[in-house]
Amino acid sequence: QVQLVESGGGLVQAGGSLRLSCAASGRTFSNYPMGWFRQAPGKEREFVAAIRWSGGRTDYADSVKGRFTISRDNAKNTVSLQMNSLKPEDTAIYYCAAKRSLGLTTTPGTYNYWGQGTQVTVSS
Repeated sequence: QVQLVESGGGLVQAGGSLRLSCAASGRTFSNYPMGWFRQAPGKEREFVAAIRWSGGRTDYADSVKGRFTISRDNAKNTVSLQMNSLKPEDTAIYYCAAKRSLGLTTTPGTYNYWGQGTQVTVSS
């Protein structure tokens, strides 16, 4: 079992930056691929970024490539999302997620554990 708690959300102006963190507790955190998803009001939950357990491979949604960076520290049981050049369309609740099976995926249904989410609001 893995428990995930996100932090770092807030209100920022367009062009600004935020860093989200996800603290994980439970066994063998380092074995799990991790992902970040987001959900805006009235929209489906969508993939943002994912990282392999080793941190050696990452994947990003086209909408955030070049602006967001996912990283993890297995020694500290944390995964982070550095978000730069934020846009109003990035406004959403951001969720951290972990999956038991190997391989990076972009589908929410393939992830087994979820945090409670943290709100990110980007003003224009």
